[in-house]
Amino acid sequence: MAQLRPIDPLILSQARTTFSLLVLVPVLVSARGWQRIKLPRADFIQCLSLGLLGVAASNYFYYVAIQKTNVATAIILQYTAPVWVLLYVVARGQQRLTLQKVAAVGCAIAGIALAIGLLGTKPAAGPALRLNSYGFLAALIASFSFAFYNVAGHRILARYDRWKVLLWVLVGTSTFWIFVNPPWKIIAAHYGWQPWGFMLVFSLLSVLGPFSCYFAGLQHLEPTRAIVASCLEPVFSIVLAALALGELLRPMQTVGIVLVLLAIVLIQLPERTARGVELVVEPIE
Repeated sequence: MAQLRPIDPLILSQARTTFSLLVLVPVLVSARGWQRIKLPRADFIQCLSLGLLGVAASNYFYYVAIQKTNVATAIILQYTAPVWVLLYVVARGQQRLTLQKVAAVGCAIAGIALAIGLLGTKPAAGPALRLNSYGFLAALIASFSFAFYNVAGHRILARYDRWKVLLWVLVGTSTFWIFVNPPWKIIAAHYGWQPWGFMLVFSLLSVLGPFSCYFAGLQHLEPTRAIVASCLEPVFSIVLAALALGELLRPMQTVGIVLVLLAIVLIQLPERTARGVELVVEPIE
């Protein structure tokens, strides 16, 4: 069986959103018509910014991080996004900064240090999670972008149907990729039918389906609660990477992963338990 040719992360990120858009447009147009999927100019621009600074940036830098480090490192760093979301709402005065929140952030930092091998003894064969300065930075940018489209996406999804928002977010993302990576550069890569077939299936499984479900969650949940629910993804992803790719995790690295996830849970607790009353965070203005 022939091995699948490696796909450039830029082209993979571009194909994910472009193929999803090409599938979604005819479905929505045939079901609703153009008039029912149009947006006012201000909201249209907001969707474009979500596509550019949220979806496009998080997708691209996430895959760059995987390329420069590995799956586990990229996932753990990207999923510090709930910390940035919470710090943002605290800075905006939507929530109070408590000792428990500070402890949770410290726990997250310690967990990341363990996960990427900054602490603990490295085995002779080298760490299972590889530390690369460019990959580390790319993963952090991906986490900021992930946090951004949770905060900004919640506001517009509270007013519009998720399919309409998803459509225009994908339009913005796909248009951006055309300027960043023009079609003639993609043609010059000379991919065969197997890579293109993989990218088509991958786009439907990793963007169109999951994003529609996640946007549905953002319609009903504030950003912090929605993003903490997404933190089950790295757990499953790391397990799959270990099973399928042979990426072994040392005990201290496993502890680090647990600490990061524990920190994310701790951040949510003051909202749910303060004075026995659930604190509701209003949509970000």
